[in-house]
Amino acid sequence: MGNKNVSLSTKGDDQYKMNTKALHHSEDRRKTPHADTLFYKIMLGLNLLAWAGLVVVLILFHYARPEFISGVQQYWGVKGQTGWTMSYVDAMVVLLRVCLVLSLVSTVMRARRSRRKNDSFGVNLIVLTIIVATSLITLATTVN
Repeated sequence: MGNKNVSLSTKGDDQYKMNTKALHHSEDRRKTPHADTLFYKIMLGLNLLAWAGLVVVLILFHYARPEFISGVQQYWGVKGQTGWTMSYVDAMVVLLRVCLVLSLVSTVMRARRSRRKNDSFGVNLIVLTIIVATSLITLATTVN
């Protein structure tokens, strides 16, 4: 039957744990939380500025676009804006370019910072970049 109180040497087990511990990347060895670093705060600030810029572009778009003139308005002779307001369009293009640069810089910063499996990917920056690039292409091809 044997003695149940026999203890085996764990020296080999400790050596195994030390060798395999380096293979596991799930633990975060950073000394400060990533939200407390200046790099992260700058990256977050650029992200927020880019999204706020897109909101301003949407407001400018509202005032820049031509008005829809319905049949009733045509019948009564009500005049409306039939073309784009170019001063607003120019401001939109400049602001969209700034948003594109901010989102790309922030994406590069996030890629340089996020090297671990459990770091977030930053999908919102990719979505913002796609929206801004599509908007710039649309403005360039449709507005006089």
